[in-house]
Amino acid sequence: MLAGVAEALAADGWNVVLPSRRYSPIPGVPAGPGVAARAALRRPGHRPDVPAATGRAIWVEADWSRPAELAAAAGTALGGRADLLVAWVHPGYRAAVLDAVAPLLAEGAPAVEVILAPPSPRIEGEGRERSALDRHPVHRVVLGRRPARRLTHAEIVHGVLAAVRRAVAGSPPAAYDVRPPPA
Repeated sequence: MLAGVAEALAADGWNVVLPSRRYSPIPGVPAGPGVAARAALRRPGHRPDVPAATGRAIWVEADWSRPAELAAAAGTALGGRADLLVAWVHPGYRAAVLDAVAPLLAEGAPAVEVILAPPSPRIEGEGRERSALDRHPVHRVVLGRRPARRLTHAEIVHGVLAAVRRAVAGSPPAAYDVRPPPA
């Protein structure tokens, strides 16, 4: 569901690890003007050892019901700490998966969590389980709160990327509603 986000991050010079049940390749992104500069502008204080000339996406097979195996595969593919996490995990697996992958994040690395809006309004954060991810600045993208229609894939990608850009820029953690534009 977030392939467009992975493509955009790879185009910006990020190395992206995609845990998923199904293999869905994302083509390599050729180097272009400004790619190395954008790669150097990750989170505040980040200094890459070698500026990336091009980003890449690496798929790892994952099963949400086996979070330790998912985290081990992602950690092997990363080869180090992650500077950003973008996660859209089914609520039934959310806490276990986020607890398993949180140790893969670099200290202070931001996270962007995508969640579906609950069917009825409630107070932000009410009833949400805590996770190890709470030690990081977490930006939450809430999809479809009181929608007039279903969100398109492009609208979801645009909303998630907007939150990613804010998170990487060091903006304070926040919740962002992604809704269809008014008719």
